[in-house]
Amino acid sequence: MGLATERGTAGAVGVRYRVVVADGLGEAGLRRLREACEVQVCRGLSEDELCQHLPGVHALVVRSRTKVTRRALEAGRDLRVVARAGVGVDNIDVDAATRAGVLVINTPDSSVRATAEHTLAMLLACCRNLPQAHQSLQRGEWNREAFVGTEVYGKTLGVVGLGRIGSEVARLGRAVGMRVVAFDPYVSADRAARLGVEAVPFDRLLEEADFITLHVPLSAQTRGMIGREQLRRMKRGVRLVNCARGGLVDEEALLEALEEGHVAGAALDVFSEEPPKDLRLVRHPRVVATPHLGASTREAQEAIGLDVAEQLLEALAGRLPRGAVNVAAVRGEVWDRLSPHLELGRVLGALVRQLSPGPIHAVEVRLEGELSHVEASPLVASVLVGLLSGVTDQAVNVVNAHLVAAERGVRVVESRQETSEDFASLMLVTAHTPAGEFQLGGTLFGRREPRIVRIGPYRIDLDPAPYMLFAWNTDRPGMIGRVGTILGRHGVNIAGMHLGRESRGGVAVMVLTLDDPVPPEAVAEIRSVDGIYDVRVAQL
Repeated sequence: MGLATERGTAGAVGVRYRVVVADGLGEAGLRRLREACEVQVCRGLSEDELCQHLPGVHALVVRSRTKVTRRALEAGRDLRVVARAGVGVDNIDVDAATRAGVLVINTPDSSVRATAEHTLAMLLACCRNLPQAHQSLQRGEWNREAFVGTEVYGKTLGVVGLGRIGSEVARLGRAVGMRVVAFDPYVSADRAARLGVEAVPFDRLLEEADFITLHVPLSAQTRGMIGREQLRRMKRGVRLVNCARGGLVDEEALLEALEEGHVAGAALDVFSEEPPKDLRLVRHPRVVATPHLGASTREAQEAIGLDVAEQLLEALAGRLPRGAVNVAAVRGEVWDRLSPHLELGRVLGALVRQLSPGPIHAVEVRLEGELSHVEASPLVASVLVGLLSGVTDQAVNVVNAHLVAAERGVRVVESRQETSEDFASLMLVTAHTPAGEFQLGGTLFGRREPRIVRIGPYRIDLDPAPYMLFAWNTDRPGMIGRVGTILGRHGVNIAGMHLGRESRGGVAVMVLTLDDPVPPEAVAEIRSVDGIYDVRVAQL
């Protein structure tokens, strides 16, 4: 797949590419870029200053500080590439870049080892009280009894998220003699076994692990995943390590658990607000804290610089690099025609992920009717984006979705049927799990609006919403009222109601679109209602 070339005349024969490096880059990376390009290093640019620098520039390199906004992309009429020297692209308007035909790339692999080693260092420092002992000695004290630690050998390490970094941490844990258990619903048991770890449910990991380390991205599903309830489930004396994202942990709840002595210690490299203004957690005597240093090694910074330089040059040469975060060639009328179907696929994938009865080891995407005649690859990839986003430590996009699925052990099957029973076009997504299959079907209404029209065997007309509750129940009077009463008691307002059933008095599915997320207590209460078989909540 080549890159779009409509933006200006940059790249014509004899033209030397111009590159702006906005946040600094390792010297090795700068040298590599200067071999082929005209490079200008401009640090600390405001949005106005960045917009002034971008006309006539073909590529922009940023780290986390510089914000690449829609306005900046409009100012850079000759831009072909925005390169993020690091993993996250939160500071880049990726949607605006895609619409403008600008490729966005990042470097997800370069800091894996550095972050994994920092995680192990934090874990060891936490269990041996190294910072506290060091500070005590600097004060002229010799208080050995106050800093008696605990060994990691023979203990259980719980790894949440078995992506690149989590897998490396698991390997390091085994190297120091730890038993490693892991939770990652999108990693197969076979792959976990190859890593030498035991795949377990999340609750079991919380209950068994002596040390718990987090390696998942921050998303709507993972934000606050370690809260009061999860901390209470952990064994007394547990130690928690977070070198991933600050918002994964409820910091107030963690502080309470430390004060109560239920959590013996915490090692934190990331915080919900950086730098943190509330320093109570950082200053707690049983907390080891560092200022987001996971990738801060000389080796990692050099690797990131070289990686981003090589990928940027590859992109300018018209090839698609492995760190691509979007598809720059999709723009204009093509984007307008394709984007509704891509969004439908993403929604179906995201819902299948949240509603399936178990870990997904295979997914089938079936295109019926008019969709059977289009190129399937981007549509299948859009389903995988929804399916895998938020469950891996790398950005999942239509470029790398198939590769990420393969790495996670998810088999992907695509099929076509020229006719559709009820619709001009229909997309069916079937997840295969150890507990059975789960299928959703969707189409476009008005050729723009994604609509869910099948939930397993049930026909339905569901306009997806940010918050939804799915309940499978006996089809009898009063069920909707009982569920609604429970939600009302918990302060959740119902925006819409949708029903699907095969026959009167059989099993029906009830879908409620909501204005607010559903508290876990409300889900548990609904699940306990006589006649309710299963309850699932989903967020988009």
